[in-house]
Amino acid sequence: MHVPDGFFNVAVSVSAGAVAAAGVAVCLRGARRELDDRTAPMGGLVAAFIFAVQMLNFPVAAGTSGHLLGGALAAVLVGPYTAVLCMAVVLLVQGFFFADGGLTALGVNITLMGIVTVVVGWGVFLLISRALGRSRAGIVAGAFIAALVSVPASALAFTLLFWIGGTAPIEVGTVAAAMGGVHVLIGIGEALITGVTVSTVLAVRPDLVYGARGLAAPLVLRGADGEMTPVGTAEPAPVKRPGGFVLGGIAVAALLAGIVSFFASASPDGLERVAEDKGFLSAATDHALGELPLADYGEAGGIPVGIAGLVGVGVTLGVGGGLFLAVRRGGRARADA
Repeated sequence: MHVPDGFFNVAVSVSAGAVAAAGVAVCLRGARRELDDRTAPMGGLVAAFIFAVQMLNFPVAAGTSGHLLGGALAAVLVGPYTAVLCMAVVLLVQGFFFADGGLTALGVNITLMGIVTVVVGWGVFLLISRALGRSRAGIVAGAFIAALVSVPASALAFTLLFWIGGTAPIEVGTVAAAMGGVHVLIGIGEALITGVTVSTVLAVRPDLVYGARGLAAPLVLRGADGEMTPVGTAEPAPVKRPGGFVLGGIAVAALLAGIVSFFASASPDGLERVAEDKGFLSAATDHALGELPLADYGEAGGIPVGIAGLVGVGVTLGVGGGLFLAVRRGGRARADA
């Protein structure tokens, strides 16, 4: 659901850019509390994984495809503040290296695909996981429903913004119904990907799932008289470094971007299909970096999509990993001071 250049007037583009910048600034501060020896390396991996999976468009209806947005998934895995930063990194790399999502619409894209999906997804996740109990099943169900809801929420937020400051007239009710309908279908795919990913990480390294922290019940001893006594004096278990898991995750992201991407659906995504059907696709303008070799994931420069995907995973991993390590060190230095 990458918004191209030309869809929004200057006022909305600038306003959305201000919202996105303020949101990222808040999250840079908030991420200091989330990033530790586990989430800092995980942040770069999550950004690279989302970049890779976003390349895998899947069919949702005749002539229409969808792809992962990833905000809810990132929030559950690394926390909401870090998740917004993950999404911002992905969108920046896509916009500047692959001409995916307009440059003047970058603020709109970060607001819709980053902030809205994370805020809605994290809120729904907390409600569902707490209602179902702090169990693995509750965590997975919460992540599934959070992802399902976050996608149409982002689509409806787009419709509202386009009604306020779009560059083409629309019937807001008709477009809202079309955007909401197709993105509910995309949300089902998003929910399945999110549920499977969270379930897999929980099975392998549950300590790396931010939304599952505190999941384990406290250790208790049963006395001879049957009385249960909590054990609170034992030393906490040392934090296991996530290095091996991160390397495995990078390999999975590389496999998805480098090989599976060849089999992605070529049909237009939900936003493009609705824009074409409702008559405002012509408002889009050419991307300023559309002639770069990696534009449109290699199509502009004749580069195989798999090679472009591997480059994107590497760049996203480097930018994201560097950012999160820097924020982590900044938080440590501030705490020491």
